[in-house]
Amino acid sequence: MNEFTGRSAIVTGGARGIGAAVAAALAKEQFGVVIADLLDGEGTELAASLGPHVAFRHLDVTDENDWRTVIADAEALFGPLGVLINNAGILDFGAVDSESPQMFRHVLDVNLYGAWLGMHLAGPALRAAGNGVIVNISSTAGLMGYSGIGAYVASKWGLRGLTKTAALELGPADVRVCSVHPGPIHTPMTAQMDESIAAAQPLPRFGEPEEVAAMVRFIVTEATFSTGVEFVCDGGATTGQVLALPVEQ
Repeated sequence: MNEFTGRSAIVTGGARGIGAAVAAALAKEQFGVVIADLLDGEGTELAASLGPHVAFRHLDVTDENDWRTVIADAEALFGPLGVLINNAGILDFGAVDSESPQMFRHVLDVNLYGAWLGMHLAGPALRAAGNGVIVNISSTAGLMGYSGIGAYVASKWGLRGLTKTAALELGPADVRVCSVHPGPIHTPMTAQMDESIAAAQPLPRFGEPEEVAAMVRFIVTEATFSTGVEFVCDGGATTGQVLALPVEQ
């Protein structure tokens, strides 16, 4: 039995991709897991496949009433809230001078405001129970710039900064807050991307959702003296430009 037995966890965007892998990893750690997503069919099917200590609830992360329901249901079903994983996110392609204002706002609403709203509303429950963890799934786009996805980059840099502020505010209540920064990962969001973009990385491949989930599990269960920091899972993509320099023998 671990210290989180009898505690609940919420994973947003948990119906597929990284969120689904995280939900499965936390279920193995004896959390009662609420998969929260707009994808009702996929989420319900996944929850059923993971066993009786996993449930699905519909969640629009920009909707305050949805959040209140999900948090209340998580605690009613599985005990005091122990973990919040803010994973829900969307991506839009468009240059700074061509993307529509409506889409820019929509990306920030989901990726940044949605995560803030979750922390805002889950904060009291996490403070009350203590020994809690929030993990915000950012991106390498929260560590560097990328052309053509300005809204996404802005949202992920914002989430990185918000993580640090939340860590300062919630630390005295024994609640840790960290961000995870995946590089290219095989998910539905990246399905149309050319995998050659990873060719120059030290590890020249896309990662798998389970590799990100393993990092999240480590943050939640093992990294007990870490808060307000970035955990990077990117195959070395952010190490800098890779140069094919001659090596002296």
